[in-house]
Amino acid sequence: MTGNSPPGGGPWTEFWANNARGDGTLSGGGCLPEGCSGIEDAQKAVWYDFIAKLPRSAQLLDLATGDGRVLKWMLARRRDLKLTGADLAPQLPPAPRGTKIRAGVAMEALPFPDSRFHAVTSQFGFEYGDIDATAGEIARVLRPGGSVGLLVHRGDGPILEHNRPRAEAIAWALDEASVVARASSALTMGPGGLQVALDAAAATAVAGEQRFGRHSPGWEIPEAARRTLQMGGRAGVPWMLETLASIERQARNEIGRIDTLARACAVADDRAQLVAAFAAADLGLQTTSGVCEPSGRPFGDFLVFRSVELRA
Repeated sequence: MTGNSPPGGGPWTEFWANNARGDGTLSGGGCLPEGCSGIEDAQKAVWYDFIAKLPRSAQLLDLATGDGRVLKWMLARRRDLKLTGADLAPQLPPAPRGTKIRAGVAMEALPFPDSRFHAVTSQFGFEYGDIDATAGEIARVLRPGGSVGLLVHRGDGPILEHNRPRAEAIAWALDEASVVARASSALTMGPGGLQVALDAAAATAVAGEQRFGRHSPGWEIPEAARRTLQMGGRAGVPWMLETLASIERQARNEIGRIDTLARACAVADDRAQLVAAFAAADLGLQTTSGVCEPSGRPFGDFLVFRSVELRA
């Protein structure tokens, strides 16, 4: 997933730490398909429409904000907004200029006073957490009459569809072909081990390309291993082993992110339970609209909730 970060540690912690450091990751590792500018344009459109209805100088909180791109989009359209992001990941990329982001913040326990924000938002983040506890916290920090905007996943959409074959290809490279394990083992064999490791990685890259296509993880992972081994002769075996371990760790983290994506889609698709969680916090569903890629296929749903003002 690129954009907002789901709550929780594990696979997403390293993803955002890598982004904060500027380190590379396997292509597509943020869960959105490559070449997804059409999806991003549709995301921007729903947020522009949402913030158009907010009062001047409104305070807005974005949950599971990740790199803060939703805040950046909003500020580009409305400079008067006071924008804050929160994310559980302990290390995040720098906040977009003109916004504030707090790392290490759980959606279920927000460090903000009651009735602080005119609006609370989340893009592909709310459905990763405890929806009952998070809905309660949203209601607590939201001003009476405030609004909530959630862009949530769809299990029948192209994002999960794109990621399932990626998970399959990663599992093949790491577990069936065992390219990293075989290369690492060969490096401990002595002087001839490097060539054995290179041959194994090269053969696996060819097999991965034939089975999954070039630039799929089935090719990327063994190709990354091959290049590591090819360049690592002067750096030495310890460096090569460490780099191979890093390749495997990033790949397994991507599988973890895809697993959490699938679970989040299931939570979002159980719309009755999601709406009930907000209703229990006195937040009523106002509108639901599909958000579509250029082909017209929906990749998410945009939900707007509003608080029920207390009556005297």
